[in-house]
Amino acid sequence: MRRFGAIVTAALAASIAAPAVLPATSCLARVEAAAGDDARGDRTGSGRALVPLRADPLTITVPGSVNLGSGARGGTISASMGTVTVSDSRGGIPSWTATVSATNFTTGSGTPTQTITTANVFYWSGPVTASSGVGTRNPGQPTAANRVALASPVTAFSGRKQATPMSTSWQPTLVITIPSNATAGVYTGTITHSVA
Repeated sequence: MRRFGAIVTAALAASIAAPAVLPATSCLARVEAAAGDDARGDRTGSGRALVPLRADPLTITVPGSVNLGSGARGGTISASMGTVTVSDSRGGIPSWTATVSATNFTTGSGTPTQTITTANVFYWSGPVTASSGVGTRNPGQPTAANRVALASPVTAFSGRKQATPMSTSWQPTLVITIPSNATAGVYTGTITHSVA
């Protein structure tokens, strides 16, 4: 019996929630001139200044793409996606949550037999692999036994910064189950990490 394999590649993407813009602050300034400073005798003036305030940065970085390898129909592929890093330089002690989502992996025109659905794409974050700064760090799926399907977005990691700056890195693993009726080919999909 001849078995056809599938080669699976993933484009990795990152998105960052837009930096918070605090409401503009209105300031009314009253300026008084000392006697003799203004030859026209206009001793007072006022002005309005709008000062927009932006939150400090919260960023996430991921590798550009990864070849996850190949496997037989009905089998599985398990591969590391490389390092994902969240850096938090915001003021205060805010929390953050990194989420991960996926598209279907397709080949050809993406017919049902040319599609590996997100229900067959499993993710586990693993533990912290590198860190700096003080804070709490919580893996979403610390071990392979905790892996979850990416049929909908899931929490990859979360944390709370105690001192500026803070960074947290992990090396997630994807486990892909190849359907037994999958067409042989190169399957591509996108895994997106985001942080807010």
